[in-house]
Amino acid sequence: MIDTRMHHAAVPDTRFWREFTDFMRFVWRPRPGPRLPGRHARPGVLEDFLPRLSAWRLLQWALLLWVINLFIFGPLAVSVAQAGGAQHRLNLHSLPWLQALIWAPIVEEMAFRFCLRRVAMLWWFVPLMVIILVFGPGVATILLLMIALYLCWMPLWVASAYRLTWAQRVRVRRYYPWLYHLSAIAFAAVHLYNFRLHEMPWLLMPFLVLPQWATGLVLGWIRVRRGIGASILLHSIFNAGPLLVVLLILNFAPSLTALG
Repeated sequence: MIDTRMHHAAVPDTRFWREFTDFMRFVWRPRPGPRLPGRHARPGVLEDFLPRLSAWRLLQWALLLWVINLFIFGPLAVSVAQAGGAQHRLNLHSLPWLQALIWAPIVEEMAFRFCLRRVAMLWWFVPLMVIILVFGPGVATILLLMIALYLCWMPLWVASAYRLTWAQRVRVRRYYPWLYHLSAIAFAAVHLYNFRLHEMPWLLMPFLVLPQWATGLVLGWIRVRRGIGASILLHSIFNAGPLLVVLLILNFAPSLTALG
C-alpha cells in the first residue's frame, strides 16, 4: 500500500501554504503535470500508487476540507436540503465503515481520477470502473476491480502501454481543464444518490453536493501532483472524519441524533 512514513531525504520541506497556492493555480489552470517535488527515479506506475509523502501532509489537507465543509458548504447543503425536502439516506445506527474507508476511496478515485494522468485509458477504463461503482461491492465487482488494478500496472511490463502520440498529447493539454472539472462535477453528482430527493427542484440539487465538489477538486489535484495512491488515502481519511464524529455522538450524546 502507500508508504505514509516521513522521508526527509526524499521529500523536500514544502510548506503547506505553498501546496495550497499550487492547488489554487491548478484549479484556475489545470494541466496533466508535473508532479510536486519529491519524485524518485523509479517507474511512474510505482510512483503513482506508492507515493513518498508524509501522513501529516494528507491530514492537513483533510483538516482543511473538514473545516471548509463544516463551516461553509455543509451548512449551505443542509439549508437547501431542508428547504427542498431532501433527506440523507445514511443510517446513523449502521455506519458503512468498510464501504466508506476502503471500497469508496478505491473505486471512486479509480473511476473519477485515475485517468487524469492516464488519459489514454479514459475510453475503456472509466466505463469499467463505472460498472463496478454502480453495482457496488460483490464477488463479481471485486474480481473486476482486481482485473482493473492489474491492467493499471501494465506499463511496468510493456513500456509502450497506454502512451499517447504527440498529437494526442497536444489535444489533451488543450482540453484538460474540461477533463479535470468534469471529473469533480461527476464525482459530486454521484453523491446525489445519498439523498432521498422527493420533489426537490433540480436547480437546487447541485447545492446538496457542494462539499463533494470541493473535495473532488482537491482530490483531483493531489492525484495529478502526488499520485493515485495519495488521493485514495486522502479520500479515506476525509471519509473517516464525519463517521468518527457520528460514532462519538452516538456513544456520548445520543440525544443529539433525535434533534429535528
